[in-house]
Amino acid sequence: MIVRKLRLQRAWSQEHLAELSGLNVRTIQRIERGHNAGLESLKALAAAFDVDVETLRTEATMNEPASITEEEEEALAYVRDLKGFYAHLIPYVTVISAFLIANLFGYLDFRWTFWTAFGWGIGVLMHALSVFEPFTFLGPEWEKRQVEKRLGRKL
Repeated sequence: MIVRKLRLQRAWSQEHLAELSGLNVRTIQRIERGHNAGLESLKALAAAFDVDVETLRTEATMNEPASITEEEEEALAYVRDLKGFYAHLIPYVTVISAFLIANLFGYLDFRWTFWTAFGWGIGVLMHALSVFEPFTFLGPEWEKRQVEKRLGRKL
């Protein structure tokens, strides 16, 4: 929907838009997912974005997702992946820190925290490699070459 596109163009979070418009964050999430918005909600959003209510209303009645360029879609996918990685990293650091403290005050002879940190750390590392892609030897260019090779075409 156009609300999401306008929000992303301004680099606002949903929480920031909720604060500016006086709406609930949950309401903004529903509107961005394509649910119908009431007139008062549209007025609040139009005021926050400094656009005409009819612009938002026309988009809302069309009930079609706003056109998003391929570049914007890739950026959204990357941000979702990055958010997922941080949602994985934060519990890892928190839990391993708590385990380390428990290990230091408990079983001093056996460092069981190391094995937990090592095992879970491999998962965090794999997640980081998939998000940040530091090695692109199996990237899009490789895929393209393999497809062309399979189809018997020359590049």
